[in-house]
Amino acid sequence: MTKPFDNKTALVTGASRGIGAAIAEALAANGAHVILVARDAAALEQVEERIHAAGGSATIAPMDLLENGNIGKLGQAIASRWEALDILVLNAATLGTLTSVQAIDGNEFVRVMSLNLLANQAMIAAFHAMLVKAERAEVVGVTSSVGANPRAYWGAYGASKAAFDTLLKAYADENENPGRIRVHLLDPGATRTTMRVRAFPGEDPAEVKPPEVVAEALVERLQSDAPTGQTVRVD
Repeated sequence: MTKPFDNKTALVTGASRGIGAAIAEALAANGAHVILVARDAAALEQVEERIHAAGGSATIAPMDLLENGNIGKLGQAIASRWEALDILVLNAATLGTLTSVQAIDGNEFVRVMSLNLLANQAMIAAFHAMLVKAERAEVVGVTSSVGANPRAYWGAYGASKAAFDTLLKAYADENENPGRIRVHLLDPGATRTTMRVRAFPGEDPAEVKPPEVVAEALVERLQSDAPTGQTVRVD
């Protein structure tokens, strides 16, 4: 029985838990071989085990995206094993401290921008050549509504997501005419994640949807004929 992503290779960052893990498992369940990237090797192994137990296929790549040279090394290692990359999910991000703009810590702001924006540009640069080799590649950026709709005390995180959105939409525009790469901005909305608990400590997690709902929506999106460069929100 064929699956939608049979013979496809996918890479998911921030794949050790939450939305990233759910997306990785959903892609694997639909036939893709998924490369799992995150800092926590033990957590990645657990995701890999769940994928294998469900009959899927995965490879773990434990690494810190912010460590100098790591993204380039990852790109070289994957290119040496696979000819093309069909799906790239840019999910890794950090929330930082929710605080007023004047109180943002400079060092923490640099880290937020480095992971949420600069590392994602470096990932695109490292894998663009492999994406072009795919019959049709899909690039997914997991974003947030606070990038488009600024909110008090979310200035640092929101600024990083606004810049991320601009970067991805520019990339979508640059690759629209060749038609080989399609870009999706995925806004998961309120989702039961560790980041959500940090941002809304008084909220009952049971009142928000699980990450699997977001993953299912993305799988459906990737099988559609939706145009490139659009933001899709999962409510």
